[in-house]
Amino acid sequence: MVSIKLIIGLGNPDEEYQNTRHNVGFMFLDYLARRSLGEGGSAKKIGTNDFEEDKKRNALISKSRIEKVSVVLVKPLCYVNKSGEVVSKLAKFYKIKPADIIVVQDDLDIEFGSFKNSFEKNSGGHKGVESIIKALKTKKFYRLRIGTSVRALLKAREQSDKKRDAFVMNFVLAKFSPKDQDIIKKMFPAIYERLLQII
Repeated sequence: MVSIKLIIGLGNPDEEYQNTRHNVGFMFLDYLARRSLGEGGSAKKIGTNDFEEDKKRNALISKSRIEKVSVVLVKPLCYVNKSGEVVSKLAKFYKIKPADIIVVQDDLDIEFGSFKNSFEKNSGGHKGVESIIKALKTKKFYRLRIGTSVRALLKAREQSDKKRDAFVMNFVLAKFSPKDQDIIKKMFPAIYERLLQII
């Protein structure tokens, strides 16, 4: 049986959230789709606007191949903290084991400009990842964690819970500056190489 990998980018679907820190997972999936197109992709050409809506499973989906591995790129059409519902439906539909799922997320515990991958780790407080762990009833899936932490965030963590939570909410929903967008885009090829090691 041919193995399929499910690559889930976390993000919020509304236009107002495009290019925000919380949507860096979507941004990376757009990069993957463009890269697949540049390398010939699958027989069905895909690009950033060629994700098709799967209404039953509430997601935008693009099928492709990466290094001869069949992949399904997924942007859930729910808010980040409900991502588990979509991931669970797709895993059942494609008969994919948790170990063949890769979640691409923003991470407040990693410095901006850095990234890590992990397997079978706790959510680190990321509501989207928490939702996926709960829905799959396991932590045995991969994560590509793209760092978004800056010094101001570290200072906010020393404040009261209420002030800290308000800062974090505003921070993750704020758009990347043009300079930061450039940094993120320059990171994507390195993150892609890490992805190859996982798949």
